[in-house]
Amino acid sequence: MKIKKEVTIYDIAKELNYSPSTISRALKGHSSISKKTTKEIREYARRMGYRPNSLAASLRNNRSNTIGIMIARINRPFVSSLISGIEESARKEGFNVIISQSNDLYANEVNNAKALYDTRISGLIVSLSMETKKLTHFKQFFDLDIPVVFVDRVPKEIETYKVIIDNYSAGYKATQHLIEQGCKRIAHFAGAQHVNVYNERKKGYIDALIDNNIPVDEGLIINFDTLSFEEGEKATNLLMEMQNPPDGIFSSNDTAAVSAILTAKKRNIRIPDDLAVIGFNDDPLASIVDPGLSTITHPAAEMGKISAETILEHLKLGNNKKKKSHTYILSTELLIRESSNRKKKVRNQKSGVTKGLIEEINLPASKPPALQ
Repeated sequence: MKIKKEVTIYDIAKELNYSPSTISRALKGHSSISKKTTKEIREYARRMGYRPNSLAASLRNNRSNTIGIMIARINRPFVSSLISGIEESARKEGFNVIISQSNDLYANEVNNAKALYDTRISGLIVSLSMETKKLTHFKQFFDLDIPVVFVDRVPKEIETYKVIIDNYSAGYKATQHLIEQGCKRIAHFAGAQHVNVYNERKKGYIDALIDNNIPVDEGLIINFDTLSFEEGEKATNLLMEMQNPPDGIFSSNDTAAVSAILTAKKRNIRIPDDLAVIGFNDDPLASIVDPGLSTITHPAAEMGKISAETILEHLKLGNNKKKKSHTYILSTELLIRESSNRKKKVRNQKSGVTKGLIEEINLPASKPPALQ
């Protein structure tokens, strides 16, 4: 089978008897080329299957109309919603996205950063891996004024654009809810403590206990590597075998929280009567598990939109008008379902299914204004 040769502007110029520069300007819609000539050239290019060489253009301009995305795991519902939000905003402005995942490994993140840098991306959106402690691999982007937006898992050391929620207040609110439901011994599934989101959620948990005169028992705080389903199962079994087991669990994600519910049920522990459970993120599985999982909502799609809009706004402005850093804090909500709702059960009379009760955490939603 004969492979068809890629059509170039030089081929079009030869066939139509125009200079290559005329062909190039016509395809770009330049005003110096008449409408009649532009139409003729574009129609011929379309018939011949011409494709613009975006790689060559990026080499000339040292940038491409592409936004790089570095995330930990693409199969997490929060991450997929985040990416959808980024793509929606990017495509409206004619930008594409390139997605890379680290699988929560620092070495992968470093390699991904280099690969994206070499493709001459116009901007970068990052949610750090669990292992990441050093940040030198981002210096190459800052040196060339390539805007970098950190989202959700963000570093404290770098002053740049960040899109986050108030994880401390959310952690406090989740724990306070369990206390209000009558829980006296509340366990916490904590993520890696060098990661901002898990560290702040743990601080909120601890302060809620202290403010309610409940002793902080380090034996009830389980530190996880990845907050996986398997880790949740192991931790729940460990807690339930204590001489004085907990009557509540606040998990830093929904995956481990759902694991806690299923593991407890296998041990004939009643949810929420014997053990009340609340998670974080409002993943789809939170509403599927029985009983439904109470959780903290996480506005992933909106965080993605704001991250992309921030990059696009940065690219539009001149150097003298650009901000070098800004933090956007979005609001979250406490979504109460059956897994923690001991005192106030609102039931759908037809289906007998507990409805979710939503309580807003009073934090102002923030969208990126024009960066000045």
